[in-house]
Amino acid sequence: MVSKQSLPQVPFGPYAVSRLILGDNPIHGGSHLSRFVDERMRRFFSRRQVLKLLAECERQGVTMWQSNPPQLDTYAQHRREGGSLQFISLGHEDPDNPEGVIRLAEAGVIGIAHHGELTDTLFKRGQLDTIRGFLCKVRDAGLVVGVSTHMPAVVDYLESKGWDVDFYMTCLYERHRSREELRSLLGHVPIRPGEVYLEDDPARMFRAMRQTPKPCLAFKILAAGRLCDRQESVEQAFRDTFQGIKPTDAIIVGMYPEYEDQPALNADYVRRFSALSG
Repeated sequence: MVSKQSLPQVPFGPYAVSRLILGDNPIHGGSHLSRFVDERMRRFFSRRQVLKLLAECERQGVTMWQSNPPQLDTYAQHRREGGSLQFISLGHEDPDNPEGVIRLAEAGVIGIAHHGELTDTLFKRGQLDTIRGFLCKVRDAGLVVGVSTHMPAVVDYLESKGWDVDFYMTCLYERHRSREELRSLLGHVPIRPGEVYLEDDPARMFRAMRQTPKPCLAFKILAAGRLCDRQESVEQAFRDTFQGIKPTDAIIVGMYPEYEDQPALNADYVRRFSALSG
């Protein structure tokens, strides 16, 4: 049996989890780059390739996978084959699946974060309070309760209102600004207004993360692959992220190991830079 390495860990509800968490987007072909990259990722990630990735991440010291309900069968197989990764999921109120939270709990999920895309849409409409019932269901199921968002203003709002949540999933880039917001910021609208990544965005989210004592799980630290052309820029993104977040925060990183050993590279960066969080 291959010996496991270790990674720095942080508290997460009643658990301790590694500061590097495996993300989900590459596994289901969500590159945020192009439909051609999406298709390549989907072709690569057979069930067996996903299980190999989970095993390698665990060997590198990763203790948790952030994914979605469609991956629960793969997760169950991972556990049957001796894996021990924990699982947190995104979720939202679904009238067609009213027992969804209970089913996730029964499947071994330890925490659920309200889905960030829906969180932000409701926040912009002034309807964020409508998700409180869903969060209560997560709490009643005995799970760790979270809210995912791409907007620092959401974290600030929930903290100011004292909502009963345990953690936040915080995207470093507010990537879905409206055409009007982009025109106001930039003076024009890019060709793909739904996928704009601004270099000043991480600093804004870091401020929100540092102003809450609750653990935050930073995601899209590589700007959805836009910082992956050179390993030097990947390394810099990890360094900058750990300099920006709290010592009790962690990061979620999607990995696509077809062309390089991303679990080993990413785990090495976390070991090297984790102490920069001060």
